[in-house]
Amino acid sequence: MARPILSAFADEYKTDFDGQLEGLNSFGIDFIELRFVNGTNVAALTDEEVKTVKNKLSAKNIRVSAIGSPLGKINTADDMDAEMAKAERVFKIANELEAKNIRMFSFYLDEKKSKEENKSIVFSSLERMVKLASKYGVTLCHENEAKIYGESPKACREILDYFGGEMKCVFDMGNFMLENFKPYPDAYELLKEYIEYFHIKDSLSAGAIVPPGCGEGQIAELIDAHSAYANNDFFITLEPHLQTFSGLNSLVGKGFDNPYKYETPELAFTDAVNKIKAIMKA
Repeated sequence: MARPILSAFADEYKTDFDGQLEGLNSFGIDFIELRFVNGTNVAALTDEEVKTVKNKLSAKNIRVSAIGSPLGKINTADDMDAEMAKAERVFKIANELEAKNIRMFSFYLDEKKSKEENKSIVFSSLERMVKLASKYGVTLCHENEAKIYGESPKACREILDYFGGEMKCVFDMGNFMLENFKPYPDAYELLKEYIEYFHIKDSLSAGAIVPPGCGEGQIAELIDAHSAYANNDFFITLEPHLQTFSGLNSLVGKGFDNPYKYETPELAFTDAVNKIKAIMKA
């Protein structure tokens, strides 16, 4: 039986990278999905900053489960050559940090283009990215998200089938639920053969992101099902996206008063860690 391994987007705990690593150590989490370092996106780190990150990770005995890149989070009308240059930079950083998996997306669709034209741009651009990833020995892992081509389970399956295993799936149950797609068994059964790892984010379809196990994301069922299905241990990466009193959750964009609000990001993240650990022990 495969075992889930906990990783996290520690930038949701602290902006300061030292604080991120100290937090992970205090929670007993040995892996990080690297996204922002001192407020700078991983794709924008300099060579010197990457070396510093590598040394700090080593000093704290934390490894990189994935690069939480922004690749594919642009419009189909945008500059794809520039996006491929960014992809190459991300892949070089991944090699330096000994990270195999690259989280990415499948582009927002230009409303001025036809469905066929958007699809053509999406797939041709993903082809370029997959080819480049192969050169650097990294694996592209597609995350489902609202408004991109791969928003629905069906569209995700279309992309993953097209690449025949060269691209994997980051299964985000919270994102599926926010768009009224049932994570389990519907989305899971459609995508399970391609799942590389999970993003742990729970939500209510009414329009709120909530702590793990408090929503409709069916996190426990998904972990149990994949533990029985998978041949190897797999990461479950905490990306709680919880709301503080000082700000609204920009990801949701729905007029729903979230019952779960926190005084600080640290308190929100700590609650999410405790809740996912409880699910893992159950």
